[in-house]
Amino acid sequence: MIKPFSSDIPELRRRAAEHLEDGAVTDNYGGDAKQSVEILQTALASEIVCVLRYTMHAIAATGLTSDGPKEEFVQHAAQEQQHMMQLAERINQLGGRPNFNPKGLAGRAASQYGDAVTVIEMIRENLVAERIAVAHYREMIAYFADKDPTTRALLESILAVEEEHANDMHDLLTTHQGK
Repeated sequence: MIKPFSSDIPELRRRAAEHLEDGAVTDNYGGDAKQSVEILQTALASEIVCVLRYTMHAIAATGLTSDGPKEEFVQHAAQEQQHMMQLAERINQLGGRPNFNPKGLAGRAASQYGDAVTVIEMIRENLVAERIAVAHYREMIAYFADKDPTTRALLESILAVEEEHANDMHDLLTTHQGK
């Protein structure tokens, strides 16, 4: 037997007026907002590192076959910046303060900046970073599951783009290695 949906509107109104300092985090938030913010800070740091790495690669890539990868690096940097902003906004919604401080950034991020010089090295670094991002986002999605559907949906949308980035880097690597 399916239980019909029923909401006690007066009770919802009463509870909504309490704890206004908590902003969007209501008493039926299924997770621990503080821990959620900490987890999302890692994702934020990773996206910042990705923006910086892709931007550097877009500028530093040279050679006759660098135009295609450079365009891809520019596009990916812009998309990673969008992810960065989305994560920062979610951190804010959960009552946290997004950590954009460059001090300790590398230690907070799951991905690495890298030191690639050649286009193939750059593509490899970006593919590794995207594979890290895919695994990291999948872990976070499993963690948030039903506890925080808003964060889960955000992470799922970012994951889809990260998987596309990994595929793009794989295609570039295959093309540039002649395989």
